[in-house]
Amino acid sequence: MSRRAAAWCGAVVVAAGSLTALPARAADTASLTWKKCATTAYPTLECASLEVPLDHAAPDGRRITLALSRVRHTARTYQGPLLVNPGGPGGSGLTLAGFVASALPEEVAAQYDIIGFDPRGVGRSRPALDCSPGHFDPVRPDSVPSTPAIEYAGLDRVKSFADACGKKYAAELPHIDTISAARDLDRIREALGADRINYFGYSYGTYLGAVYAKLHPERVRRAVLDSIVDPTGVWYDDNLAQDHAFDDRHRAFMAWVARHDATYRIGTDPARVEAAWYAMRAALAERPARDKVGPAELEDTFLPGTYYNGYWPYLAEVFAAYADGGDVGPLVEAYEKFAAVDSAGDNGYSVYSAVQCRDAGWPRDWDRWRADNWAAYAKSRFTTWNNAWYNAPCAFWPTESLEPVNLGNGDLPPVLLFQATGDAATPYQGAAAVHRLLRGSSLVVEEGGGNHGVSLSGNSCLDRHLVAYLTDGTVPRGQGGADAVCAAPPEPEPEETKAVKGSPEGTELHGLLGFRG
Repeated sequence: MSRRAAAWCGAVVVAAGSLTALPARAADTASLTWKKCATTAYPTLECASLEVPLDHAAPDGRRITLALSRVRHTARTYQGPLLVNPGGPGGSGLTLAGFVASALPEEVAAQYDIIGFDPRGVGRSRPALDCSPGHFDPVRPDSVPSTPAIEYAGLDRVKSFADACGKKYAAELPHIDTISAARDLDRIREALGADRINYFGYSYGTYLGAVYAKLHPERVRRAVLDSIVDPTGVWYDDNLAQDHAFDDRHRAFMAWVARHDATYRIGTDPARVEAAWYAMRAALAERPARDKVGPAELEDTFLPGTYYNGYWPYLAEVFAAYADGGDVGPLVEAYEKFAAVDSAGDNGYSVYSAVQCRDAGWPRDWDRWRADNWAAYAKSRFTTWNNAWYNAPCAFWPTESLEPVNLGNGDLPPVLLFQATGDAATPYQGAAAVHRLLRGSSLVVEEGGGNHGVSLSGNSCLDRHLVAYLTDGTVPRGQGGADAVCAAPPEPEPEETKAVKGSPEGTELHGLLGFRG
């Protein structure tokens, strides 16, 4: 996600000792006990749990539990386990195993044990972190700190969250990080009885997979990374880069609304449509909708549209209802579907913060945050300050930070990379950087696409490359930046709203990936 990817040439180094060999230990011999945990959508899903060390440097010390899921292989040809991760950090991967098994062609899925997992601290793994229940309860302070009082309210809120995490999880926080999670993957591999794993990760899951590959290149058989984190900017610079990309994507939505003025009647000029959206924001700052949706919640509600344009028709209807007479009913409904945070969301955010704040250094001087985010806001105002407050606990985090991992790797089999050129959550430069760092990798680009998470999402061109790779390891080879290019699917039409209303997630995949990942 960082804009300095092109200039990076190995300056990011591994922290002293962070990737050194761990103490010798006997391999895990406890077998996994799989039990049925079927759902209506995924009737063959099974679940198990696995104990791993809290501190992998002290393997005989305290243990924690990881929750696993599986869809078993059914074909005679068996290609081993395929571990899948939806990103986050903080995303639960249990259901993703069922989705991937059902979305792949049956003859391909049948050759793998598709393994989902809740990373340490997440979901059904134990302990599951929840630093401050209700941290996102509405109505939050305006995300834009236009007065000292608003800024102090925001600072009090994020400081209290960081303090709560430190008090509740003092023993756990030093071990909630990507390197520890990657070491967990190897414990999963051992428990599955596999010499090597296959891996399929989206969003932050691309970084987790690449860190595992750095630790254990000899244990990677195949790896698919979709919507790729820029490892040269983790995590402060990556989040600033997101701000500009999110703003671009929000403006693309405004332009789409303008093109469909016959349906939404807000205006044919994108600038006029954008002005109407910010007028809505200003009005909600004065009078939140039903004491639930103020300006921060409004940004949260429309943020999913920057991840996946399948939400645009629904969000446009919400916008139009407010613009035409101030009807807040659809807005509140959309907030409850897309943005209201429940206990699972509190857990996901707690792990998100714990991992990001521990993984890499963050400025501890709030003056630096203030200056950098006001500078970004001057160019990109849609979610700059919202994103800043989301990550601001890291300015006050109670644990020391590690150094970013240098992912440069020439010891892997070909890795398959997928990236949309207009992805806002993980901008394109991240894929370009990882393509250079993982020697022999193959980059497949969705030209003109703006969605986050593009394989198994309706683009048959991308999925052909995925299927070929999972079938026999075939990857495209081209010259220049990308090894293959696929056209983006057409933008949605206004009449596609009904599908989103019927399912708050819009599509199975984008519901599982979530937002902020």
